[in-house]
Order: sequence, then C-alpha cells, then structure tokens
Amino acid sequence: MTRHMLTLVSLIVTCAALARASWTAAQETERGEVRIGAYYFDGWAGTNHVTKRLATEFTDREPIWGWRDDSLAIMERQIDLAADHGLSFFAFCWYWHDDGQAINRQAIADEPLHRGMELFLEARNRDRMEFCLLVANHRGYEIKGTEAWKQAADFWMPYLKSPQYLTMDGKPLVIIFNSAGGDREGFAYLQEAARKAGLPGVAIAACGNGLPELGYRHRTHYNIVPGYTAGAEAHKYAELTAAHVAEWRGSKEQPYLPEVTAGWDARPWEGPQGLGKDPGWYFPDRTPEQFAATLREAIAWVDGHADETDSERTILVYAWNEFGEGGYIAPTKGDPEGKYLKALQSVVKEANGRRR
Repeated sequence: MTRHMLTLVSLIVTCAALARASWTAAQETERGEVRIGAYYFDGWAGTNHVTKRLATEFTDREPIWGWRDDSLAIMERQIDLAADHGLSFFAFCWYWHDDGQAINRQAIADEPLHRGMELFLEARNRDRMEFCLLVANHRGYEIKGTEAWKQAADFWMPYLKSPQYLTMDGKPLVIIFNSAGGDREGFAYLQEAARKAGLPGVAIAACGNGLPELGYRHRTHYNIVPGYTAGAEAHKYAELTAAHVAEWRGSKEQPYLPEVTAGWDARPWEGPQGLGKDPGWYFPDRTPEQFAATLREAIAWVDGHADETDSERTILVYAWNEFGEGGYIAPTKGDPEGKYLKALQSVVKEANGRRR
C-alpha cells in the first residue's frame, strides 16, 4: 500500500471516529444531565416514628439536626444539603386519610406526615430543587374506589401546577406505591383534570408492576427487599443492590426509572419496642463507596438503555431519610460529615462532567 493510500485510509478512519464522537456528544447533549431524586419520608415531625429501639439501639441514625425536622430552618438546611450534593428533587410520601370521609386541605396540611412537603413549598430556597408525589396508598392510607381517586386528583392539582413540580416529558410525575390499588377511571379523571388545568397530562408511574391499561405510563420501585420477613439474618449489601439491578428493565411503551437503594436494616421497626414488624433480613455492611458504585451502575444502565427508560436520565434513590428502615443518605450522628452525600456528589459531577 502506498504512502498516499495509507494517508487516505487514516483520514477516512479519523473522519469516521470524529463523526461517531460528534453523534454521541449530540445524543448526550440532547438527553441532558443526569437527574437524581430521593424519596422523602416525613415521619419525624415530632416523635411519632422514633421507636424505643431506634432511640436507644440505633442512636447513630439520628440526623445531625435531631429527630424533629418540622421547622422551616431545618427544611431549608436539607434543601441546601441535597442541592449542594447533586440531588435534583425530593419525592415526598403523600398519605390519604383512609377513614371514608371527604379529604380537605386543612386536614392534610395538619397531617404530620405531610409537614415536610408543606415546609418545602414555604422554603425560601425551594427553587434549588423540584419535588413530586409518591402516593403511599398502603394499609391505613389506601385510596379506595373511583370517587376517592377523583377527589385525590382534584386535591393534587395545585401541587402539580407548582413551578417546582417535577415533570417527565413536560408532564408532572406522580408515583403510585401500591400499583395494584390504582383505578383506571380515577387515572383517566386525573389526566382530564390536568388538561383542564392547562397541563399536557400526567406521567403516572407504578412502583413494581403496573398495567398500562390502568393508565401507568412509567414504572419504578420504592425499594426491593429480599427476605423482608424471612427472619433476622445479616446479609451483604451487595445482595441487596443485586436484587435492584435485576429489576432494571423497561420498554418504549412503559419506560423504567431505575431505583438505587441506600440500604435496608429495619430492626428499629421490629418487635414490641419497634413498630411490631416481623423480623427480616438486614444488610449492615453498606458503605458510601458501595452506594456510589451502584449509582454509577444505574447511570450506565440509563445511558445504555435509552429505549427502556425516560429521555431525561431520571434515577430515584431510596431514600433521603428512611432512618427506621436503614435507607438514608442524609447526614446523621453516625455520618456527620455526610459521606453518602459526598459520594453522590462525586458520581453526579463525574456523570455530568462528561457532558460539558
């Protein structure tokens, strides 16, 4: 082969490589920066979820601001901590009053389990993050029947119209915890109410499996727990994360938003000095480094499965503050330097730095 032919071949290869790089960069730019949010359990407005076991055997889980978080100053501090370390949004657990009575705004506002979200909306620095609803329609808080779902939809509409509300392809995202409890007609009403309110519709996501024909357009998880009530046994955090990774799968028709767990150790909830939960497996060897590795794996999955997830590279973390269940990244007395937050920050900078 002559020198001129070698030069020509080299030029062709170089041009092809540049074209591939340009195409990849364009794809990455189009998809934007990774968007990571954390579930927020507001069980710490007072002492209603601080069990004896949690207060005496697991003192390292107490947040650096103390067990009570129902003040505007503490919420603003949490927003700054979360935003500074790469969190884009909180997914607040929202609870229906399962008492057969009509829902009303004052009763919901007075519900301690909603105090965090209300404080978030009052916070002076709320524009640093977005938020969405995780409808915790489980035992004691189930939304039963089409009329109840319609009533809930009307109640949610002011939240969905908030400028801070998280959207998926322009539509506000609502995550349903107990997907089997969803209601086709209730979801259809929610979509119509959203359009009447000037929104393009609602992105309804099921935790676990949710039938598209019911109205679920996305899937995700709240958490995945092997051995949930299989008896007290210590297992490796790697087993827990592997159970999550195995569930990362979606489709163009029903994109999946991968959920990454920060841990599971619900011993503070177990037994008579807890919340009466039956003993189950726990995973005590979690580390910030392992958490970071799983986050990287989730980002790699999102980037490698664009046809199975949303276009906005959204990932959910269980959780910001599930201290009783052992899934938390908020700084605590056992982690006053916020090593889990620093791990998150490092991964987010690494992922988004490739897009600048």
